[in-house]
Amino acid sequence: MGAPKKADWREERRKQAWKLKQQGWQQSEIAKALGVSKGAVSQWMKRGREGGLEALKASPPKGVKPKLSNEQKAQIPSLLVQGAEAYGFRGDVWTGKRIAEVVYRSFGVRYHPDYAGRLLREAGWSPQQPVERATQRNEEAIKQWYEERWPAIEKKAEQEHYTILWVDEAGFYLLPMAVRTWAPRRHTPILRVKLTRDHLSAISGITFDGKLYMQVRKDSYDAQAVVGFLRTLLRKMKGKILIIWDGSPIHRNQEIKTFLKTTMGKRLHLEQLPGYAPDLNPDEGIWNYLKRVEMGNLCCRDLDHLYQELIRAKERLRHKCDIIRSCSLQCGYVV
Repeated sequence: MGAPKKADWREERRKQAWKLKQQGWQQSEIAKALGVSKGAVSQWMKRGREGGLEALKASPPKGVKPKLSNEQKAQIPSLLVQGAEAYGFRGDVWTGKRIAEVVYRSFGVRYHPDYAGRLLREAGWSPQQPVERATQRNEEAIKQWYEERWPAIEKKAEQEHYTILWVDEAGFYLLPMAVRTWAPRRHTPILRVKLTRDHLSAISGITFDGKLYMQVRKDSYDAQAVVGFLRTLLRKMKGKILIIWDGSPIHRNQEIKTFLKTTMGKRLHLEQLPGYAPDLNPDEGIWNYLKRVEMGNLCCRDLDHLYQELIRAKERLRHKCDIIRSCSLQCGYVV
C-alpha cells in the first residue's frame, strides 16, 4: 500500500485536532502534540465550529475558470462536423488554427491553436490520415458490385480457371505525400486533392496469393503502354488471367480491344470496376504502402532519383506477400 497523498494526511491531522478538542484538550496542547502552531489549531477549530467535520476535509484547488462552459464544449463537434469549407476555408481539413478560429467565431473565446487539439481530444476526436473520395461516387453501384457483380466474377474465375489480377496506375512525386487533419475517432476523414507536379507513372497488378507485377516509366500511360504491360503479364503468368481495373479511357481504347482479339490476348478477360471507387481495388493499397511506408518521408532530388528509389521500394515489397494479400482483405475480399 502506497503512502497517503499530501492532502490526505493534512486532512487527517485536522480531524485529529478536532477529535482531541472534543475530548477536552487545550488548543496549546493540541498544537504541541501535532507539531503545528497555535494559530493553525485556532483556524481549524473555527472551521469546525462553523461547518463541522466536513469543513475540515481537503478541498481541491479552484484553479482558473474555464473559458468555455461544458455546454459550449459539447457544441464544438456539431460545429466542426459541418466541414471546414462551410466556414469559408479551402479544403475540408481541420487544423488547430482553423478550429481556434471557429471557436472564436461561435463563442467569442480565443484559444491557442495547440489548445484546440486538447478540446477535440476531450470531445472524442483524434488526428487522422484522410481518405480521398470523389464527388461523382455512386454508392448504389458500389453496393451492387459487392452483392452481385463480384460474386459472379469470382465464380467465373473458379469455374474457368482464371487468375484474378487487380490492376491500377498511379503517379509518384518528388515530395512525400503526408497530410493530417482532426476528425472524430474511428471516422476516417475524406480529403479531395489534385496534384499537378512532375511525376513518374507506374502500373501494377497483384494477385490474391501475394504476387506483384509492376512497371515504371517517365511518360504517362496510354493505351499502347498498357498493352505493353499486358504483354509482359502474359509472358510472366501461366494460364488465363482475369483483370479487374477501373473505367479509365485508356482501358477502353480500341488498341486494347484489338489486342484482346490476338492469340496472346485471348488469354485475358477484362472486368471494369464502378466509377470513382478506388477503394474497391486492392491494388490501390500497394500505392498507399509504397508512398507512405516504403518511401515515407522520402524527398527525391529529381525524377532519376525517384525512379531508383521506387524500383528499390517495389523490390522490397515483392517479398512481403502478407502485405500484398492484406490489401485484398482491406477491400473486403476473401483471400
